[in-house]
Amino acid sequence: KTQSEMGVSARTFRRCTSEFWDIWPIAPVCDEVHHVVHVDGIWLGRAAVVLIACTKDYVIGWHLARSENSQAWVALMARIAPPDVVVCDGGSGFEKARRVAWPNTRVQRCVFHAFDQVKRCTTTRPKLQAGVEIYGIAKDLMCVADLNGAATWLAELSSWCTRWDSFLKEKTIVDGVVRFKHERLRKARRGLEKLARQGTLFTYLDESLVAGGPVPATNNRIEGGVNRQLRIILNEHRGMNIERRIKALFWWCLTHVECPLCAADIIRDMPTDAQ
Repeated sequence: KTQSEMGVSARTFRRCTSEFWDIWPIAPVCDEVHHVVHVDGIWLGRAAVVLIACTKDYVIGWHLARSENSQAWVALMARIAPPDVVVCDGGSGFEKARRVAWPNTRVQRCVFHAFDQVKRCTTTRPKLQAGVEIYGIAKDLMCVADLNGAATWLAELSSWCTRWDSFLKEKTIVDGVVRFKHERLRKARRGLEKLARQGTLFTYLDESLVAGGPVPATNNRIEGGVNRQLRIILNEHRGMNIERRIKALFWWCLTHVECPLCAADIIRDMPTDAQ
């Protein structure tokens, strides 16, 4: 709600709620082992990022950081019991942190983000035939439904890499410097080849993991169910300074854990600005 919808003047509302802005809602330790956990970061301009972990139904952790580096991810993951599978978008530093904090947890790379990474290199209307083909291969990634389909997709990627290898090695001279002529296509290829080598694209098809419950192929749960709600809050209250924006996200996360604390416990247990 906005201040005008609270039934009192905006000034009165701010005075009555001012003490709660001193509180920092800190994520509780999550010692329950979940089958699947989604992780992502939501940026607040360039000044800060809030790393968030959630399950299908609840938020289970959040952490404020300057960037998505490995130390920040470890700080988030250390307070959460290692799940069977973690679904991520491949943010920087995450894999290094996972090897430290959750070494036995399997990784599912969000296939939509993998496709989007290629789309940024080729656009939706690539002009070169090589771009048309790799864009189609990346798009097909979101339609793989079984292990046979995964093997077919990997074979198509390998065939494309072999077919266009000489083309992608072509060079040109720009401002006296020798560069590859099709650097954006090379970048798209590197991204897909790296994911194929890591074996994180088709974790959701692993029968041993699916036996414990379905594993999603995308990070839609946190993108649509958490991050979208947080962006709505930030958009509806654009006048807040950076500290209050951070706390607003923290408050939302705290109210969407599985067992939210009552108001009295929050006031008693959560640290304040002075602390």
